[in-house]
Amino acid sequence: MGGRVSAGNVVHREARVAKDLEREYPGAVKAMMFANRDGAAAMAALLKALGDLPKASARIVLFGHSWGACETVNFARELNARGIPVLLTVQVDSVRKPGEDDSVIPPNVRQAVNFFQTAGWLHGRRVIRAEDPRRTEVLGNFESSYAANPVPVPGYSWYARMFMHSHIEIENDDTLWTRIEGMIAAKVQRGDAVAQRVGSAAAPTD
Repeated sequence: MGGRVSAGNVVHREARVAKDLEREYPGAVKAMMFANRDGAAAMAALLKALGDLPKASARIVLFGHSWGACETVNFARELNARGIPVLLTVQVDSVRKPGEDDSVIPPNVRQAVNFFQTAGWLHGRRVIRAEDPRRTEVLGNFESSYAANPVPVPGYSWYARMFMHSHIEIENDDTLWTRIEGMIAAKVQRGDAVAQRVGSAAAPTD
């Protein structure tokens, strides 16, 4: 989650996306949400969820907005140190946290994508790059603009609407988040297809 937002605050679209994915793919998706300052708790929860699975079989997608997007990269870097792969990282208007680097994607990440806007005094990183382009595919750095088509931001404080309006517009952009959900769903569906093929190959034949 971005800023000082608590985990599970469904005013924020990223929290609703996580819940939607878990509801749409019961048994196939375990979605966990954390404040960007709770990296240690997130790591503990993830390792518990992985259990005794081989590290190489982990199928992890990380996404976030603002400081949460920065933490997405930082968290992927910590997973890299543990030898745990990441299928996809998604950064939405990523804002660098002090002492962290949200611009370079670590080599355990298979694919990464960056969405940003440039209006107002608070806006996201424009470009991300792969530490090792042979191992990580950067799908793109995509800019959004809301000057001609404003996005409603209900439930946000007057301060957020006044001083970081475009920054929260991208967080509430239905078209963008539908695209992100589709990218994540494609990873889930591909994983199901692989599991079915493996199961068929292992099934006894007459």
